Amino acid sequence: MGKFEIKKDKAGEFRFNLKARNGQVILSSEGYKAKPSCMNGIESVRKNSQSDELFERKKTATGHRFNLKSTNGQIIGTSEVYTTINAMENGITSVKKNAPDAGIEDNS
Repeated sequence: MGKFEIKKDKAGEFRFNLKARNGQVILSSEGYKAKPSCMNGIESVRKNSQSDELFERKKTATGHRFNLKSTNGQIIGTSEVYTTINAMENGITSVKKNAPDAGIEDNS
């Protein structure tokens, strides 16, 4: 099972990473000024990760990446850059599989 890791960045904002069972980061959040907002972001990932249409697939200069959006269109998480479309799709599958039941590790 994957896990969400919460940390505080240098600017004092809360961020989370969704990690797969192997420890690889598969989705990263924006910065949140308050921890409750960060927790709400995690719940939004859990809920919205099950709707394929909420994954925005993008081509970048160096490969492919995806954003997970909420139903109001706001980006709630961003992936790393993948070298192939297939690798990006595997990342999306991993988010769908890991997010709903992922535990939370608070390192803030």
